[in-house]
Amino acid sequence: QVQMVESGGGLAQSGGSLRLSCAASGFTFEAHAMAWFRQAPGKEREFVAGVGYGGRTSYGDSVKGRFTISRDNAKSTLYLQMDSLKPEDTALYYCAKGKSLFLYVKAREYDYWGRGTQVTVSS
Repeated sequence: QVQMVESGGGLAQSGGSLRLSCAASGFTFEAHAMAWFRQAPGKEREFVAGVGYGGRTSYGDSVKGRFTISRDNAKSTLYLQMDSLKPEDTALYYCAKGKSLFLYVKAREYDYWGRGTQVTVSS
């Protein structure tokens, strides 16, 4: 049974930092691309960052240079280091499992999702 549990969300001030974690189980973690998406109220789900084959990473334009994705295959855990946070980063952040090891930015290429962790950035 595939499970992914996000943690690390909370309230941060503008310019601050948070580190999200996603503990995964029930599948061969290192054999799949993993990604973070986010969704703010009234907005569509947005690709934030992903890591795939050979450790290749990709970032959404709005977070480039501020967020860093990483994975620990030995611990089956995905991370998202978020620095220089802005109020517009406020959203529910989801961890997602890719259908393969190839990295995509479209949500349809991910088949399992966590329940999300809320990030709120105050100005």
